[in-house]
Amino acid sequence: MLKEFKNFIARGNVMDMAVGIIMGAAFTAIVKSMVDDMIMPIIGVLTSGVDFADKFVALNGEAYDSLAAAQEAGAPLLTYGVFINAVINFLIVAFVVFFLVKAVNKIKEAAEKEEAEKPAEAPKTPEDIVLLREIRDALKK
Repeated sequence: MLKEFKNFIARGNVMDMAVGIIMGAAFTAIVKSMVDDMIMPIIGVLTSGVDFADKFVALNGEAYDSLAAAQEAGAPLLTYGVFINAVINFLIVAFVVFFLVKAVNKIKEAAEKEEAEKPAEAPKTPEDIVLLREIRDALKK
C-alpha cells in the first residue's frame, strides 16, 4: 500500500497539479494586490467613493436607517448592493487577469519567435559513425 501511494505521488499529474495550485495562489495574490492597491483607489476617486454595500431592501416593509440597523433588527433583507459590489469586483478582476494573461502571452510569443529564428545547429554525428567513415577513407587509400 505504501508503494502504491509513493507511485501515486510520484506521478507527473499530481506534481503538475500541485505546482498549478501553488502558482495559482501566487497569481491570485498578484491580481488581488493589483485590484485592491492600484485599480480600486482610482475607481474610488472617479466615483467619489460611492459604495453599494449599504444598498438593501427590507422585505418586511419597514424602513431602516442603515444595513447594520436592519441586520440588528433581524429583518429579512435583500442586500442587492453587496451583489452589485461583487459583480463590479468580478469584472475588475476579470479585466486585470485578461491583461496579465495577454502580457504573458505576448512575452511567450516573443520568446518562441526568437527561438524559431535561431539557426538550427547540425546534429552532431555519433562517434561510431565518424570512426566508420575514417576506416572507410583509410581503406580507400
